[in-house]
Amino acid sequence: MKKTFMLRKEDVKRNWYIVDAAGKTLGRLATQIAKILMGKHKVTYTPHVDNGDFVVVINADKIHVTGKKLDKKMYYRHTGYFGHLKEETLRQKLERKPEEVLFLAVRGMLPKNKLRKRMLKRLKIYAGNEHPHKAQNLKPLEIEE
Repeated sequence: MKKTFMLRKEDVKRNWYIVDAAGKTLGRLATQIAKILMGKHKVTYTPHVDNGDFVVVINADKIHVTGKKLDKKMYYRHTGYFGHLKEETLRQKLERKPEEVLFLAVRGMLPKNKLRKRMLKRLKIYAGNEHPHKAQNLKPLEIEE
């Protein structure tokens, strides 16, 4: 009789991937990154074990969106005071904090449980071409368009 394989957290092996976001569509890029962070690309995927890999994203400021999303998509945040609901468009957010746009897109695609915070710690996003993770032996990740 064969037993079902269940991955333990002690057996997890993590790789480092690098993604160049220049010219990539925001949503399609975010789904691929979320899949890598969850570990769904591995044969040993187990839903209750955090076995995803590290992802380093460069050129987040050169991301592409389709349609009229630059002016129509709104981001909301609240300061905690009455009447202080702040809103800004995607265009304004890309000018101010381009890393946060991709971070919020990936965050929304991860499972809403205790593992999400751990998965997001392995996501490193940089607006420019430079990053401090050269020693991690990064593998390039090809994103399908």
